[in-house]
Amino acid sequence: MTYSTSLAIGKTRFSTRGQNAVSFRNDSKRLGPVSNAIILIILVCLIGLIYLTQVTKTNAYSYKIQELQEKQSSLKEEQKDLELTAARLKSIDSEAVAKASSELVSVAPTATIQQ
Repeated sequence: MTYSTSLAIGKTRFSTRGQNAVSFRNDSKRLGPVSNAIILIILVCLIGLIYLTQVTKTNAYSYKIQELQEKQSSLKEEQKDLELTAARLKSIDSEAVAKASSELVSVAPTATIQQ
């Protein structure tokens, strides 16, 4: 068998006499069921990973919020204690002023100046 006959045999498989040697095939390339299943599993894993990262972020923020709320409540209690202490000190101070003012002698005008 020569080179030209082997080429002729190869061409006869695809075309016969009187037909074009070029044929257009309308093959659609699709993924098989195994490939679809693998892609689906990968997508589900990615979505699950994104969900877990979001949940852990919100948990971290909730710990910070809880910590800040506790600090706020302790500061409010401290403010109330300081207000009570300030009121107590003011009352003690006003009692001392009242005692001192009660011991003062009232001054009545004795005479008026006439010009």
